[in-house]
Amino acid sequence: MDFAWTEEQTQLREAILKFGRQELKSNLIDLDRTHAFDLEAWRKCATFGIHGLPIPEPYGGHGADVLTTVYALETLGYVCRDNGLVFSINAHMWTCEIPVLTFGTEEQKQKFLPKLCSGEWIGGNAMTEAGSGSDAYSLRMTAERREDRYILNGSKMFVTNGPVADVLVVYANVNPAKGASGVTAFLVERGFSGFSISPKMEKMGLRTSPMAELVLDNCEVPVENRLGKEGTGVALFTLSMEWERSCILASAIGAMDRQLETCVRYARERKQFGKPIGKFQMVADKIVNMKLRLETARLLLYKVAWLRKTQRFVLLEAAMTKLHISESWVESCLDAIQIHGGYGYMTEFEMERELRDSLGSKLYSGTSEIQRLIIAQMMRL
Repeated sequence: MDFAWTEEQTQLREAILKFGRQELKSNLIDLDRTHAFDLEAWRKCATFGIHGLPIPEPYGGHGADVLTTVYALETLGYVCRDNGLVFSINAHMWTCEIPVLTFGTEEQKQKFLPKLCSGEWIGGNAMTEAGSGSDAYSLRMTAERREDRYILNGSKMFVTNGPVADVLVVYANVNPAKGASGVTAFLVERGFSGFSISPKMEKMGLRTSPMAELVLDNCEVPVENRLGKEGTGVALFTLSMEWERSCILASAIGAMDRQLETCVRYARERKQFGKPIGKFQMVADKIVNMKLRLETARLLLYKVAWLRKTQRFVLLEAAMTKLHISESWVESCLDAIQIHGGYGYMTEFEMERELRDSLGSKLYSGTSEIQRLIIAQMMRL
C-alpha cells in the first residue's frame, strides 16, 4: 500500500498553505462574537479553486479525485481557523454540488455548477424539519404538481447557508400516502415566489456558518428544477449523505493537526515546578492520546476517500469515518483546553471556540448514535 502523495498533490497542499497564510487573516474572535459570515474569505477560497475541486472542468471545476479533494480540505482546515467558513464550503460542495452533478440534467449542470464552483452562488440543502431529524423521511413538506410547476408548502429547520444561499436542494413529498417513496428533490432558487428565510439562528458553535429556518408558502418551482425523477429523493439524499459523511470532516483533521502542534509547543514552553509541563506524565498522556486520535482518524478518512475513488459502496466506511473523526475532535479539544489550563478557557487563546465548533460534528450529517446504528446494521446485528 502506497501512502505517498504525488508531486502534484504536494504542490496543491503547499499552494493552499501559502494562500491561507496570506489571504485568510480575518479577526475570527470578532466574527465569532457577531455570528458573521466572511463573504470575502468565501470568495477568495472560491477564486483559489476550493469550491470546484471535485467538479469536472466542463462545469467550471478542477476535476480532482476525491482523495486529492479531502487532502486539500484537510490542508484548508489546518491553515484556516474559521471552522464555520470551512463548514459552509463543505455543505455547499457535498449537499448541493454533488447532487446536481450526479442527478442533474445536462441543462441543470450547465446552469448551476459553474456559478457554484466560482462562488458566485452559494448552495446548501434543506431536509431537516421541526418534527423530522434523525427520522429524515417522515418530512411533512409537500410538493403538488400543477402543469409546468410544483407548489411546495412547508418549512425546514437548521438550514446551513440558508441566510446567504442562492440555491438549495429542498426535499418534499409529492405523494405523502407513499411515505418515503414520494420524497423528491428540488432546486429552489432565492427569489422564487413563496420562498422566505428566517433571520439567522444563533448557535453554540460554528457561528460563522449562517443557519436559518426555510419557509415555503405556495412556493412555485418550475418542473425543470426538479432534481431527479419523482420519488428518487431517498436515493439522492442517501448518496449526498454518503459523500458528506465521508468528506465533511476532512477539515477537522487539519484542525486537530494544528491543535496538536499548538499543544506540543505550549507543553514545551510552559513551566511549572521548575520544568516544562510536557515532562509531567499526565500532560504527556493527553498529548499522546491526541496524536493517536489524529492518526487513526486521518487513516479512516484516506481509506474512505480511496474507496470512493474506486467507485465502491462506502456506506459503512462513511459512517465509521464520520463517527470516529467527530468524537476524536471533541475529545482532543477537551484535552487541549485541559493542557492550557485557565488560558485554554479564555477566548483570546481560541481553544474554547474550537471546542464549541467541534461539538456540532456529533450532530450534523447524522448524529453519532445514527452512525452507530448504521454500522451495526451493516454488520447484520
